[in-house]
Amino acid sequence: MTEQHEHRLKRLKMRSMRRGIKEMDLILERFANASLEGMSDADLTLYDAMLSENDHDLYQWVSGQAAAPEPYGDMVALIIDQLPETRG
Repeated sequence: MTEQHEHRLKRLKMRSMRRGIKEMDLILERFANASLEGMSDADLTLYDAMLSENDHDLYQWVSGQAAAPEPYGDMVALIIDQLPETRG
């Protein structure tokens, strides 16, 4: 049975905000709320796969400590673009 689009969005948003480390909860919840509804099915599938990656790896990718592996590079770049700017 195919998952309904509306249910898929809800599931992905929930997975985005219940990660394991608070930093990724905040980063991915913000991204999910701002971006998921406008994404293609292929991008949602990629995002879903990326959510299965280890939180510590994800954090290193979005914080620039490590390069995101393919196929996640473009998705991580979108997430980084939505991070709030830090003020010094």
